[in-house]
Amino acid sequence: MTEYEKHQHETKQHGHGHVHITHHSQGGPGGPVEHLTAEHEHEHNHPAIDHAHAPHENPNREHEHEAHIHDHEHPTES
Repeated sequence: MTEYEKHQHETKQHGHGHVHITHHSQGGPGGPVEHLTAEHEHEHNHPAIDHAHAPHENPNREHEHEAHIHDHEHPTES
């Protein structure tokens, strides 16, 4: 396993588009499943975090494509 250097990301508030995907079961349980998508933009925050991972090549671009969770009722206070 590769060892990555531990580092910290400071608290950050910003806005960008979000894509939500829901699963719609056609015909009830066991039926075919359809993926429904919706997009929106809003401001949100990321709390400070200490972690280690593979080095970023383009942090802003990579963040747009990473799955992450936001508190949609309090997007800038979570």
